[in-house]
Amino acid sequence: MAEANDVTAFPAESAAHPQPRDCADLFWSFTWLALQGFGGVLAVVQRELVEKKRWMTNEEFVEDWAVAQIMPGPNVVNLSIMIGERYFGWRGALAALAGMLTFPLMLVLALAVVYAQFSSHPAVAGALRGMGAVAAGLIAGMGLKLSSTLRRHPLGLAVCVALAGLTVGLMAGLRWPLFWTLPSVGLLACVLTWKKIAP
Repeated sequence: MAEANDVTAFPAESAAHPQPRDCADLFWSFTWLALQGFGGVLAVVQRELVEKKRWMTNEEFVEDWAVAQIMPGPNVVNLSIMIGERYFGWRGALAALAGMLTFPLMLVLALAVVYAQFSSHPAVAGALRGMGAVAAGLIAGMGLKLSSTLRRHPLGLAVCVALAGLTVGLMAGLRWPLFWTLPSVGLLACVLTWKKIAP
């Protein structure tokens, strides 16, 4: 029963959060976030929204990220729309989306022109392969950092680790596509959690 009380405590905690001042604050915050997202956006998003701006707790971030992950489209864009809409309705959603896309789009177009000129150079190809390892490390490190939130999950740490292991096993071992893995394991996790916290 104490675990269920932990879950209901999240909304009370969120009421005390700092909030974006206006739509312009959302736009520039997500612009800055997007321009830092080289190689691994997840680490940057968590640091900016949870640790620096404190617009959400780690637990809320994990829950929102899970929803953004199962929706079609880039998960960080989905998350920006969700957060913008939460604070300022459709105007906030558009401001956050514009922040995520406007300057990064211009930068990517400029880099694409430069890359087209130098892509055949061996040093450029080697550098890009090296960045793949860095991106994988960022994702793994972020996963470990967010795993601390599982201790407060209603299912308990052991069940959460088992579900995470099942997800990795299906994708890495059995080569299930993400399209089937997320609904299958995600639905199982939702049902188990609902049964645990249902009155």
